[in-house]
Amino acid sequence: MRPTRNTLPEDIRLQAIELLNRHLAAAIDLHAQVKQAHWNVRGPGFIAVHELFDRVSVEVENFSDRLAERAAGLGGTALGTVQIAAAQSFLVPYSPGIADESEHIFAIAGALAAFGQSAREAIDLAAAAGDAVTADLFTQIASGVDQQLWFVESHAVPVR
Repeated sequence: MRPTRNTLPEDIRLQAIELLNRHLAAAIDLHAQVKQAHWNVRGPGFIAVHELFDRVSVEVENFSDRLAERAAGLGGTALGTVQIAAAQSFLVPYSPGIADESEHIFAIAGALAAFGQSAREAIDLAAAAGDAVTADLFTQIASGVDQQLWFVESHAVPVR
């Protein structure tokens, strides 16, 4: 831990940093998954889905930045290398063989949903640990993920 004048007790900061880094790893993985889809999508709706994935990737990258900065601000180290993300992400690995836009939409929607669910669980964990600010950050991230999920799912072909 780095010295800080943050008034949260060290044990609470340590719990928050661990929770933040767990989600940082997944956010880095999620960003890479969305970029994988962005680069490789094919289909009649290519340009719309390609541009959608690019916008989603920017939002997810912002989540990563906010998670990392909160961990560092609490006196911790943001663990944001690709190697750490690959080893610690809780997301299902992305299939590199996907090309069809509907398959990418399905896969990205699943990854966003899993990340959003974990962010919602992190709200309660951070609050129970006594860190309302980290809980609020996870609330903001969960809201942002839900919005991105809505955008992605809106491109899915309706099932009749």
